[in-house]
Amino acid sequence: MEINASMVKELRDKTGAGMMDCKKALTATEGDIIKAIDWLREKGIAKAELKAARIASEGLCSIVITGNKALFLELNCETDFVSRNEKFTNMVEKIGNIIATGNAKCTDCALNLIHDGKTVNQLILEMVANIGEKISLRNVFVVEKNDGQIFGAYKHMGGKIISLSVMNGGDAETAKDIAMHVCANKPKYLDQTTISKDILDHERSVLTAEALNENATAVKPKPEAIIIKMVEGRLLKNLKEICLVDQPFVKNPDVSVAEYVKSKGATIAAFNRMAVGEGIEKRDDNFAEEVMSQVNK
Repeated sequence: MEINASMVKELRDKTGAGMMDCKKALTATEGDIIKAIDWLREKGIAKAELKAARIASEGLCSIVITGNKALFLELNCETDFVSRNEKFTNMVEKIGNIIATGNAKCTDCALNLIHDGKTVNQLILEMVANIGEKISLRNVFVVEKNDGQIFGAYKHMGGKIISLSVMNGGDAETAKDIAMHVCANKPKYLDQTTISKDILDHERSVLTAEALNENATAVKPKPEAIIIKMVEGRLLKNLKEICLVDQPFVKNPDVSVAEYVKSKGATIAAFNRMAVGEGIEKRDDNFAEEVMSQVNK
């Protein structure tokens, strides 16, 4: 029987197993999904099947720097308790080294890397069976620099938030200082030139509507020319708050980040920041109520 992509996807969605493992299971069971699930369970690959619907929004992030490449990854679990478990922290380090060595640049590529005869996905599923929580790998990407640039990395709370700076000139200490600032102040853009026209137009539109509403209820309404200047002033203030180079430097708020790096003979080429669970909708369950609901059934 021919095994098509939709069958492989269905089995992967049901079990969380890797694509190649799903294809092998379907081939071995002549396309029977139920038997394929059993096949994967027998191989120790799909023990996490019943955990697939859980939300893994805790965990740790990591940066692995090798030469001119910096690998970012996030390994998620369900509880903060597990994220502080030594087995979990060791797995984050192990997977990071496997991915860095394998030169994978995306999550799917990373999951299919083979280490000691097992895929990264299999290693994760084995850990799921051992720990008892859903564990998932996401947000794998690589940042590259040239030989003349410097990386600066910073890790907060053991990897709950990580950040990276790429510097032209300066030194390792300056680069790390900027990474620390990025971690603490969460800038969205490097400078105002990196913000698209669409975003600027949208922000200007919102501020204009806000100013006009204020003006409509004011005792002494301002003329249109003043409103325009007021909107531009507010826009500039907002942009300075979200642009890295314009922010007050975290270690010395009397100077901007741009002024600090200039004093070190450097400029910032790029930056990245990653926080655990960012973008994942977290469950807001009351654990005590959940337990009592089970007791009372």
